[in-house]
Amino acid sequence: MMRFLIIIICLIITVTSCKKKSTAQSPEVVQLIFPEKNSECTTGVDISDESSRVEFTWNLADNTETYELRVTNIATGTIQTIVSSSSSASLPLAKGEQFSWFVRSRNSEVEQTVSSEEWYFYNAGSRTTFAPFPATIESPASSDNVFKDINNEVELSWTASDLDDDINGYEVYFSVETPPIDLIREVTSSVTSVKVSVTSDTVYYWKIVVIDEEGNKSDSGIYTFKVL
Repeated sequence: MMRFLIIIICLIITVTSCKKKSTAQSPEVVQLIFPEKNSECTTGVDISDESSRVEFTWNLADNTETYELRVTNIATGTIQTIVSSSSSASLPLAKGEQFSWFVRSRNSEVEQTVSSEEWYFYNAGSRTTFAPFPATIESPASSDNVFKDINNEVELSWTASDLDDDINGYEVYFSVETPPIDLIREVTSSVTSVKVSVTSDTVYYWKIVVIDEEGNKSDSGIYTFKVL
C-alpha cells in the first residue's frame, strides 16, 4: 500500500511539474519605433560638441520581462548595451556617426531570447554628406534553404537607402567560401536583384556593397543560404 501511495505522489509531482513548464511562454519580438530606419536622428540632447543623448523607443512585446537595447557604432565597431523593463532607453552617442540598433526580448522563465530587426541611422552632427546605409537583404534570407529554378539559378535581391539619395551602384560578391571575395557583378543603382548559377546541396555566401556618387561604400555583411 505504501509503495502504491509513493507511486501516486510521484506521478502527481511529475504532472504538476510538466504543467508548470508548459505554461512558460517564450518572449515575442518587439517592433522598433525610433530612431527610424535609414534616417538622421535630430532629436538627441546635447552632451558636448562631440556627443548627444539619444532616446530609443519600441513597442512592448508579449511574454517579455526585460529588453536589451544593443547599439553599434558602424565606423568603430563600438557596442553599447542597456537593459530596460519599459519600452524606451537612452544612450550617449557620437555626433555625425552611423549606428545600428536592435532590441532583444527576455523572459526569466525561459532561456530563449528573440531579437528585433536591425535598423540603421545617423546621429545628427556637423556632417554634410553621408555614406549609404548597408543594403537590406530581401532574399534569400540568411540561412534559408532554397530551390533553384529551371535554369539552375537563384535570384538574389536587396534594397538600399542613402540620406543624400546619390547611390551610384552595387557590387555583388558571391561564392562557396566565406567571406565571399568573388566580385561577380557590378550593377547600377536601378538594379536591385541578380540571378546566379547554383548547384544542389551546396551552401553559398554573398554580400552587397553599396557605393554612392562620392565613392563612399557600405557593406551588408555576409549572408548565407543552402540550395536543396
